[in-house]
Amino acid sequence: MIKSTIKGSGSYLPSKVLTNDDIAKMVDTSDQWIFERTGITQRHIASNDQLTSDLAYEASIKAIESAGIDANELDLILLATSTPDQVFPSTAVKVQHMIGAKESAAFDLHAVCSGFVYGLTTANAFIKTGEYKKILVIGAETYSRIIDWSDRSTCILFGDGAGAFVLEGIHSSDDISGTGILESSIKSDGKYSDKLYCNGGPSSNSKGGQYIQMNGREVYKHAVEKQTSIVNSVLLSAGLTVDKIDWLVPHQANLRILEATAKRLDIPSEKIIITVEKHANTSSASIPIAMDSAINSGKIKRGDIVMLVSFGSGFTWGATVLRY
Repeated sequence: MIKSTIKGSGSYLPSKVLTNDDIAKMVDTSDQWIFERTGITQRHIASNDQLTSDLAYEASIKAIESAGIDANELDLILLATSTPDQVFPSTAVKVQHMIGAKESAAFDLHAVCSGFVYGLTTANAFIKTGEYKKILVIGAETYSRIIDWSDRSTCILFGDGAGAFVLEGIHSSDDISGTGILESSIKSDGKYSDKLYCNGGPSSNSKGGQYIQMNGREVYKHAVEKQTSIVNSVLLSAGLTVDKIDWLVPHQANLRILEATAKRLDIPSEKIIITVEKHANTSSASIPIAMDSAINSGKIKRGDIVMLVSFGSGFTWGATVLRY
């Protein structure tokens, strides 16, 4: 059988840092209030001349270098984002041109905070069919552009960034001993689409700015419930038990959701990769940023079993278990 292995990874965070104290000068809040409720101390903000494609480019170059390949070897580029450069063309084709991948296919994928897991699942399906061998999967966001900086309930939560994996198909035995994606699943339920959304859009003909709107209690409840459920489902399909997981890399929404999900899964805190304190919620970029950080720090090592899990607007959610 063919398995999708992570050949290389990369991430990028803009140089500008916005601390909780900085936000406290903009709205009625404090560093203590934000940290106690979210676990966040700071977030990175794209400069005025940086687009989502620019962040995606930086992460992609690092992933390609990490993989030890040339960009022209890529068969496909999948860019998960809910903050594209423009309505069309896709931001993925712009990144394709920027990195010099002349012959690859490229398209955007929109599943908000679950986008990267959706991207991995899609890429894995292409690789398993033998259609493509090397695929670049990117998560990149500039959420600072869709934040109402006068809304305390949302402006404290988000940041900008990008992360990327190069996946390569390799022939492997049909068991869990080899490296690669072991099992992946994605789901959605549109009846909750009014619980977390960004107003405006080309077809709505709405006036005014496009800003994030959120029902925090509903998001928290469903995030914990649905992430727990899909992790258990993916483990069952892969023939694994929770104790076999070496690392849990959850979507970095806020610390409360991360800890509540891990507690329900009975995964000890020392097995959770947490970067939300320094990066905040970077939506589709949060998982690859967190995992790349853990790889570079030496936490995640080759052979480790890693569970990725995400939840986002839609509602959308998904999980991928892999042997790195």
